[in-house]
Parts: sequence; structure tokens; C-alpha cells
Amino acid sequence: MAVVLGYDESPGAVRALRIAIQTAAAFREPLVLVYGAAAPGPGGEEYRAHHEAVREAGRVALDHAVTAAEAAGVPTTVEIIDQKPAQALIDAASRHEARFIVVGSWGESPMRGALLGSTPHKLLHLSTVPVLCVPTEQ
Repeated sequence: MAVVLGYDESPGAVRALRIAIQTAAAFREPLVLVYGAAAPGPGGEEYRAHHEAVREAGRVALDHAVTAAEAAGVPTTVEIIDQKPAQALIDAASRHEARFIVVGSWGESPMRGALLGSTPHKLLHLSTVPVLCVPTEQ
């Protein structure tokens, strides 16, 4: 089993990282750090450039998360997946037989999340694995 974390360095994700590290350490399980890197757009050269920029942002964010996890003695696996974040997390959770998925929230209202399709909102409705949604700090 593992703990799967969706991480993008947003304020909610930073707090979720701390919670995920604590939880993985408590269960003595590895932490799987996931970044969904699906770039918007139909294709072509512009799409490829944007896609690589999104993947690079993911690599940088996940490097920071690995450093924090390693400092706490938690083993990590990193996955940059060419899917939208919610689907990337669901697939990673399945592959790693995750105990649960951890994500941060931006403090959006439930209505805004439902209308705009936030990743936590999608996960709460689509995931067969329990989802731990961590609010941002005040």
C-alpha cells in the first residue's frame, strides 16, 4: 500500500504535503507524489512547447516535495502523468494500491468547485479510494 499525493506547490498542496508525509510515516508506507501534466489545447508545435513547460513545472514542484519527504525519512516515488490531475491521481492510486489519495484545496466554495470542476471535487465523486482533502491554512 501507499499514500498518493497530488502536488503542484499551490498553497493547499503545500499543507497537504505536510499531512501526507505525516500520514505515510505513521502507516510506514511510501509516498507517491503525482503531478497531472495534461496540457490544454488540440496539438501542434504550440501544444508541445506548452506541454513541456507544464511537465517541467511538475518536475520542479515534485523535487521540492521529495526533499521534504526524504528529510522526514519517508520513501517516495514520483510520477508525472500526461493526464488531467484527477484522472492521474485515480490511476496512480490504482497502480500503487493506495490507502488513500491526499489533495489540497484552495478554499473554494462547494458551488464553485462543482461548477469549475476542481480536482478535489472530481476525486470525491470519481475515486473508489478514500480521499483526504486538506484545506489551506488561514
